[in-house]
Amino acid sequence: IWLYVLVQTVVSMQVEGRRAALNRLATSAVVACTCAAVLPLVAVLGFTIVKGMAVLNGSFLTHTMRGVAEQDAAGGIYHAMIGTLEQVGLATVMAVPFGLLVAIYLVEYSAGRLGRAVSFFVDVMTGLPSIVAGLFIFALWILALGRSFSGFAGSLALAILMLPTVVRSAEEMLKIVPDSLREGSYALGVPKWITVLRIVLPTALAGIVTGVMLAIARVTGETAPLLLTVFGNPALNFNPFSGAQASLPLFVFSEAGLPNETAVNRAWAAALVLILIVLTFNIIARIIARVARVRS
Repeated sequence: IWLYVLVQTVVSMQVEGRRAALNRLATSAVVACTCAAVLPLVAVLGFTIVKGMAVLNGSFLTHTMRGVAEQDAAGGIYHAMIGTLEQVGLATVMAVPFGLLVAIYLVEYSAGRLGRAVSFFVDVMTGLPSIVAGLFIFALWILALGRSFSGFAGSLALAILMLPTVVRSAEEMLKIVPDSLREGSYALGVPKWITVLRIVLPTALAGIVTGVMLAIARVTGETAPLLLTVFGNPALNFNPFSGAQASLPLFVFSEAGLPNETAVNRAWAAALVLILIVLTFNIIARIIARVARVRS
């Protein structure tokens, strides 16, 4: 690719001149870099689809791994899908409201040292390794408080990972709301909290929803914190507050580590389902953002 770009630039410099040649060089470099960045993604998606579709069927989506041997071609991921949806759902319920409140405070109310301190800690949490969040919940919830492994413990770790993404995305969306909207509301005598609730938030809602879905997409595939908190379960457990529970990332991790092709094929199919779930979340976010934009 780079050899083609070099030859094209030399020929263009001789035929079209130096200025046109530099323009072609910059355009070709951008296209080449884009292709180099997209190609691994396309390769991973394509390979996952090919390997996963060989196993993915209705039985795989509606059965669990209870009583299924690792060499047996039967079994499925129903228990893992339920666990992932419950754990991510609980994490979203905990992280999104708190994250939005923090973002509103930072944009609309913060001043002085407290605001800077909150912003600093949010920045620190943004780079927090996922295993550290899992260790924190393991030490606090399971060891210190004596609770058992559960889906809720995993949700606590996922909520910690979601929180900084929600805060930063919502903060940026609130900052780009024009000050003229706030000033017009204040000029009409509307209190600040009503202005934030009825003017600022609806205006920024589309971007906030997109940021929330990015946070959900980030934690949906997390494995390390769940290893320490959820523990995994081959059977179906609908109650995330009691007992070990399965999840799709844990299922992929455990099946991929087994020394037989049948288990590895199940891991590929589960990975494909995980990608489809994240894709569905993003499509829903696009729809919600479009509807919210029209209403506002």
